[in-house]
Amino acid sequence: MSTESGAHTDRPAKEPYRVGFLLIENFTLIALATAVEPLRMANQLAGTELYSWKLLTAGGEPARASDGITMLPDASIQEEHRFDLVIVVAGIDVTRSFSRKEINWLKQMARRHVLLGAVCTGPYVLASAGLLDGHSCSAHWECLEAMQEGFPRVQTNNRLFTIERERMTCTGGTVPMHMMLSFLARRHGPELSNAVSHMFVCDRVREESEQQPMPMHPRLACAQPKLAEAAQLMEANIEEPIELKELATLAGISRRQLERLFLKHLGCTPSRYYLRVRLNRARRLLKQTSCSIVEIASMCGFVSATHFSRCYRKTMGRAPKYERMQVYSGETPGSGLTDTMASLPSSSLQALRRARTEPTYGIFEDTGSG
Repeated sequence: MSTESGAHTDRPAKEPYRVGFLLIENFTLIALATAVEPLRMANQLAGTELYSWKLLTAGGEPARASDGITMLPDASIQEEHRFDLVIVVAGIDVTRSFSRKEINWLKQMARRHVLLGAVCTGPYVLASAGLLDGHSCSAHWECLEAMQEGFPRVQTNNRLFTIERERMTCTGGTVPMHMMLSFLARRHGPELSNAVSHMFVCDRVREESEQQPMPMHPRLACAQPKLAEAAQLMEANIEEPIELKELATLAGISRRQLERLFLKHLGCTPSRYYLRVRLNRARRLLKQTSCSIVEIASMCGFVSATHFSRCYRKTMGRAPKYERMQVYSGETPGSGLTDTMASLPSSSLQALRRARTEPTYGIFEDTGSG
């Protein structure tokens, strides 16, 4: 990846490297913060302005984060800017949160050979603009299926972040910080990058090649590596599910051992767990793509749409068509949100309402003692 080519060559040597952060409505605040802060700290430690940055929105209007906090941008994309790097920051409901204005502007930046980046679900926006075709791409696991189905020319992967050929993309949470630390190391050497990580009490800089942890088997790799391996095999073979006997053989254990591990550590049979993995993927496809229920049934390894709908209703408590209806209606009949959460601050209630269309909405039950 070159960071000093194209639009960058006409900048005086002592002028700071110019970064624009394009805020997409419902962006994730932690992703923005962990991307910006390494630049601030690099300036502080260097004692000079190595980097400058601006927050941007399509029309210069305030941008609302997924947690309800509103950010006032520095400028709009309609103004003239000279950036070396533009990073798209997105969050929940990404497939419906950006506009044609933002797409066209990103294409314009690409024509100027500006380095383009994206964090969390931001890669979906770059892919929608056709700016990731032929590129390797990292993105938050929650939007990977939507990208794989919607943009087959994008080489999606499950790595924490990817930096290559004037593109840099990463997953969410605190991972943008690690991507930016890698970026700093490439431009200034490891000494500055390490010093920045020490200031943030970051005990380990994560590598680009590391895999993002998938939600179905957290912490299993260290404690129960065979169980984690079996879970990973399930997640990698959804369209054509593997027979349990073959799964056990691939994991290097007997079928009986496999069943004991699942019952002991996850409280369910391997078959039940595998079904849940497939249905969770179906849920993401229902909420994030326009694929038909028949297509989703096939993509998730079900012999028919009828069988899929029956399994989905029994496990998820609602029919697939109702799951999709929620995305567009934004309503959850009988949820009681308005009455039971009336005492919450308005920003938190609004954030929860916006999150209803997310695949992970409501997957954990509150079992608190009150």
